[in-house]
Amino acid sequence: MLLKSKFKLATAIGIVLSVLSLLVHLFLANYSAGGITKYSLHMDDVLPFGSRPRPRRLWGPLRALDHLHPYAKPRKNYPAPTNHNGFIYAKIYGGFEKIQSSICDLVAVARLLNATLVIPEIQATTRAKGISSKFKSFSYLYDEEHFIAALSDDVPIVRGLPKDLREARKKIKFPTVSPRNTATSEYYTTDVLPRLVKSKVIGIIINGGKCLQSILPASLEELQRLRCRVAFHALKFRPEIRSLGSQIVGRLRASGRPYLAYHPGLLRDTLAFHGCAELFQDIHTELIQYRRSQMIKRGTVKEQLSVDSVSIKINGSCPLMPEEVGILLQALGYPSTTIIYLAGSETFGGQRVLIPLRAMYANLVDRTSLCSQRELSDLVGPETPLSSDMPHPPPPKSEKELIEEWKKAGPRPRPQPPPPARPFYAHEKEGWYGWIGENDTEPDPSPVEFRRQAHRLLWDALDYFVSVQADAFFPGFHNDGSGWPDYSSLIMGHRLYQTPSGITYRPDRKTVATLFENVSDHLYHPPRNWTMAARQHLNNSAGIEGIVMSAMMSKPVSFLAHPSPECTCRTPKSPAIQPVKDKHGWLLFGGEEECPDWMVRSLAMVSTKNNEPQSEDYEGELTEDDSSQDTQQESDRRDGNKSSEQDEEMDPDD
Repeated sequence: MLLKSKFKLATAIGIVLSVLSLLVHLFLANYSAGGITKYSLHMDDVLPFGSRPRPRRLWGPLRALDHLHPYAKPRKNYPAPTNHNGFIYAKIYGGFEKIQSSICDLVAVARLLNATLVIPEIQATTRAKGISSKFKSFSYLYDEEHFIAALSDDVPIVRGLPKDLREARKKIKFPTVSPRNTATSEYYTTDVLPRLVKSKVIGIIINGGKCLQSILPASLEELQRLRCRVAFHALKFRPEIRSLGSQIVGRLRASGRPYLAYHPGLLRDTLAFHGCAELFQDIHTELIQYRRSQMIKRGTVKEQLSVDSVSIKINGSCPLMPEEVGILLQALGYPSTTIIYLAGSETFGGQRVLIPLRAMYANLVDRTSLCSQRELSDLVGPETPLSSDMPHPPPPKSEKELIEEWKKAGPRPRPQPPPPARPFYAHEKEGWYGWIGENDTEPDPSPVEFRRQAHRLLWDALDYFVSVQADAFFPGFHNDGSGWPDYSSLIMGHRLYQTPSGITYRPDRKTVATLFENVSDHLYHPPRNWTMAARQHLNNSAGIEGIVMSAMMSKPVSFLAHPSPECTCRTPKSPAIQPVKDKHGWLLFGGEEECPDWMVRSLAMVSTKNNEPQSEDYEGELTEDDSSQDTQQESDRRDGNKSSEQDEEMDPDD
């Protein structure tokens, strides 16, 4: 009896200890799984009361640029157009950045020629079959009514040609021109205007994203401001895009924290143009090289097919990889909980190249993680179903047909039929890469691919809206030297116009490449002097020095990438800034006119209402206290990650 009671007691104690052990293991597993995160915002670091501190050094505003404000209204003699020389219709080819830039140039050309502009045709939408009938061509992205009304005092705009002229256009009775990217104002007044006056209608075909030179003579300064009014006021996205963009911005700031927008700039065409194929591996290298060979055949690229991508990257002609951007953001002092919005419809290399950045900043999100599939579908609108581009299996045969084949199969014994061919899976055929495993030439785009190209315009427009509203912006590739407008530069120019004092980094990729060459052996734990050098360069790039250096490269290519000082004004009591000019005498910074009195009064009222205290100042060089504080934060962050050692051991190619 005594033995039985002791046995029961021991059993009960064992069960209790097992339960306690299981609870402890569950607690430890739950505690140690903090590094396993989903691709969504982390709300566990949000302060329970009040807003989270916004260090001025990281989130702005910049005191050196506080005196600049957007002002694109006419300032000199700007009479309304009187003579009507005819109609201009246009076809625009290319992606979002080329469309945005081309429309601004078209309006300026129409004003220059005193012509009526027909709403431009966006070819990426007109050749996409079956897209929503609610939005056609121009209205697929922009608000047509607002576009016409906003420019009513500048250029007469109509939705289409009169009926008689429309019929004549179908019979190709009107001349067309395809101007170069650097077409001058003299080209239009001497060559295009006489043909327009004679035929009353002329067509302009734009392939390169521009049809008018970026920098115009001083006598045409009002045309530059007209470009600003078109890009930043008249070209308003249709209400569905603005509504969803505002919802995304609200969700990003729902925790009370600011967010940083980042555009990688990893586009296949750009990588092929500069010869950056060796930065990737396997199929991506082949895809880049194939596109580069096509550019060489067309004469777009004058160099050889195979080039040294490493030397090109050191020269600053290749984009910053997401891993490098993450290291630079850490050097700046952005904590690992920073919310980063990934912009752009295409990131060549997919999620694979984003793995290192996501390991450093788990709150890396994009439109797909912030919007439901229903919201994105509503933005696209109702579409006609298209037949899939997948290979279809042969139709089934009837029993009678099978018997006839059996009789005609020849003498017995008959060989066994060959095994069926390997089936094609969806992931092998969808997208622009499925062909490379079977053919040596890329097939022509299918109707499904044309529709995807139209959808990319919507995603680019949505991300453009969110990036302009961001508290900070970091470009992966801008001022690429190709001569085409690029997505990041347009965002940076819009931010320079709308919020000049906002944080917009303009890194010099050649300087950054040199920095990474010096710390290649200690990439994730660089020495203190390297961190300070990288921080100094990036802080300078966000200020006046970076604006001037970026303007020297971007303004000759695209005026919208640097619309200052033509489209800005300064407050009367602001300190005088010495104007900065380039070697051609073009004004890059400074020399802005004073803001009108009504704007000064309005700005004073807004500043009193929105006077937010900032926790620290933004300076090009850090003070000793600020540096020690950031050092402590970095050391704390490193100590917290010592258990996993995830950053050091992660291979982005796994």
